[in-house]
Amino acid sequence: MGASKIGWQLEVVHASTIGDIDAAFASLERTRADAIFVSSDQFFTARRVQFATLATHYRLPAVYSYRAFAEVGGLMSYGPSLPDQYRQLGVYTGRMLNGEKAAELPVHTPTKFELVFNLSASKTLGLTIPPGVLAIADEVIE
Repeated sequence: MGASKIGWQLEVVHASTIGDIDAAFASLERTRADAIFVSSDQFFTARRVQFATLATHYRLPAVYSYRAFAEVGGLMSYGPSLPDQYRQLGVYTGRMLNGEKAAELPVHTPTKFELVFNLSASKTLGLTIPPGVLAIADEVIE
């Protein structure tokens, strides 16, 4: 795995209930995790405030898949632009309404990604994000 080549150790923690999320963060504290990445999952997105609150409580820098996490206090997000994905969905729908068969349409992957930083979260965690990194962000939340 790529992480081990640069001296990092990865730990995968699963959560499927609200209690699992709390337990996962407690587990990450016990193992002294340096940071976390929260994968894209509808259940997680619906619990984004819980994730951002717990990451702040446990002082864990967190990277999320969607900007909605950074908007509620998460440190940063990098992932596909949901408005762009919805636009692509509209294009697909239009093609099907014009008679194209869904099974014959090409598979599209996201083409527009967003990098968002929350400076309030970085201050709370005692982190300084370099100006050059902030300069390439799609949005910086004050």
